[in-house]
Amino acid sequence: MRTPTVVGNWKMNTTLKEATALANALRRELDRVDGVEVAICPPYVYLLDVADQVRDSRIGLGAQDCHWETRGAFTGEVSPGMLRDVGCAYVVLGHSERRNLMGEKDDLVNRKVRAALAARLTPIVCVGELLEERDRGAAEAVVRGQLEGSLAGLGPAELEDVILAYEPVWAIGTGRTATPGQAQEIHAMIRAWLRKRFGSSGEGVRILYGGSVKPDNMADLMAQADVDGALVGGASLEAASFASIVKYRKENR
Repeated sequence: MRTPTVVGNWKMNTTLKEATALANALRRELDRVDGVEVAICPPYVYLLDVADQVRDSRIGLGAQDCHWETRGAFTGEVSPGMLRDVGCAYVVLGHSERRNLMGEKDDLVNRKVRAALAARLTPIVCVGELLEERDRGAAEAVVRGQLEGSLAGLGPAELEDVILAYEPVWAIGTGRTATPGQAQEIHAMIRAWLRKRFGSSGEGVRILYGGSVKPDNMADLMAQADVDGALVGGASLEAASFASIVKYRKENR
C-alpha cells in the first residue's frame, strides 16, 4: 500500500517572517490529518527556522536541491549531509527548473540521487517533458530516458527510499494542468518501467504529480490508479490552499 504523499516546493519565495508564519499555519491546519505524508521544502536560508516550526509535527522538512559531494571547495553549494544535519528528511532533485534553466543532465541528477541516499535523505526525483516534446509524441520516450539516466545503477533496495515526481513542464506555473487521464497515462508508463527494471520493488514506489496542482483538481488526480500524491508549487505558498490539497479526502476535512 503506497502512502499518499504531498510535498510543497516553495521555490525562491518567502521572507523569513513569511516562511515561519506559513510553516506555523500549516502545522495548525494539518495537525490532525491522517493517512497522508506531508513535507515542505523552503529555501535553504530558512531551513533551520522552518525546522523549529514543524518539529515534532506531522510535517516533514525537505530541501530543493543538493550537491553530490559531502564537502569541499564548492562555493555556494550545500551537501546532503548538511541538509540532514539541519533536520531535512527529503530533497527534490532534477526539478524541471534545474534541468532546463540550470542545464542539469540525467548523469548529474544521478550523482545527486546517490549522494542523497548515502546521507539518508529521501530523494524526490523529478521527470517530465517539454510542450514541444509532448506535441511531437515524444513524452513517454523523454520521461523514460530521464528515468533510466537519473536512476542508473540503483538496485531494488535503494529504490525503496526514492520518490518520483512526474511534472509535465508545460503545466508548471502556467495554470494548465494535465488532465487526470494524461497524468495517469504517464504514471502508468513509469510504473510499468519500474516493474520491468526493478521487479516487485517498483510497485511500492510513490509517483507524485506536479504541475499546477490546486485544491479543486487534487481529488480527481488522486483517483487515478498510479498517482500517489502531488509535488505542489504555487499553491503551497498559501496555508489554506496547501492544506486543502493535503485534505483531498473527505475524512481529512
